[in-house]
Amino acid sequence: MSDDRKPRGPVLIDLEPEAAAPSPADAPPVAEPDLPQARAMQTVAQLAAGRPSRLARLFWGLLVSVLGAVVSVAAWDFVTGLITRNSYLGYGAAALIGALLLVSLVIIIRELAAFGRLKRIDSLHLAADAALTSSDLGAARALSARLRGFYAGRDETRLGRETLAARESEIIDVDGLLTLAETDLLAPLDKMALREVEAAARQVALVTAMVPLALADVVAALTSNIRMIRRVAEIYGGRSGFFGSWRLLRAVMTHLVATGAVAVGDDMLGSFAGGGVLSKLSRRFGEGVVNGALTARVGVAAMEVCRPLPFRGGRRPSVSGIVSRALTGLFGQKD
Repeated sequence: MSDDRKPRGPVLIDLEPEAAAPSPADAPPVAEPDLPQARAMQTVAQLAAGRPSRLARLFWGLLVSVLGAVVSVAAWDFVTGLITRNSYLGYGAAALIGALLLVSLVIIIRELAAFGRLKRIDSLHLAADAALTSSDLGAARALSARLRGFYAGRDETRLGRETLAARESEIIDVDGLLTLAETDLLAPLDKMALREVEAAARQVALVTAMVPLALADVVAALTSNIRMIRRVAEIYGGRSGFFGSWRLLRAVMTHLVATGAVAVGDDMLGSFAGGGVLSKLSRRFGEGVVNGALTARVGVAAMEVCRPLPFRGGRRPSVSGIVSRALTGLFGQKD
């Protein structure tokens, strides 16, 4: 009879205690992609939004005053000395200086008139906000009349002015009246302003991508944004001069810096910079696209500042749409 030594029942095998399973919280953070930075537009925003100190303003004021006094005395001595030597040449130089002063006076008057136009647009914008807040139909109709008078003589607004005048009495609520004014009167101007914004975004993107020179992209972004803001103001009736353009640029950039809009990584810019398209292209082109997108943001902000009525009813331009159309134009295609 054989000895059966096989164990009966289950066999228990002692194992060493297993190590604790790793927690997802202990995993190393995923490295953020090296996104293209909009250095040019950020530099432009800091330059435009920065406000000089009182000491700096005092210095520049004194410097301009001293230089003005020196130039005036030098011009006077030059003319009087030339008259003593040759009266014809002296009086001719005096006439040239007088013409220069006359042209300077005309420029100053135009600058003051430009500030007056900008102030008038601000008053229209404030009147629209007040009419919407108080739901005052009388104030809205008065604003409608002011808008028609403001754009009188503009061919692109003729049909809108006629439609607004014909249908104004039919509308009995403030929202409907301002919507009609925005749709019929300002729609052609919005299209013109959008074309200017798209052109500026395209130019900034192209220069950033194609010109590797230091500070060239900053200069291009600054000049393109100033020209764009000036053209947007002219389209909406502002006709800003040189100093008015700088005033608008600083106002727009201050708003964008305060709201954190001139930064990479938020909403649309994050999708542009981290998307699959830019990952397959050069970093320089990626920076161009981001700078172009920020230029489009500046353009939309300029439209909001220069427009006599606030954007309502979803009519505010989309920055992503502006950049898409600008890049389509960059590759030579038209939609």
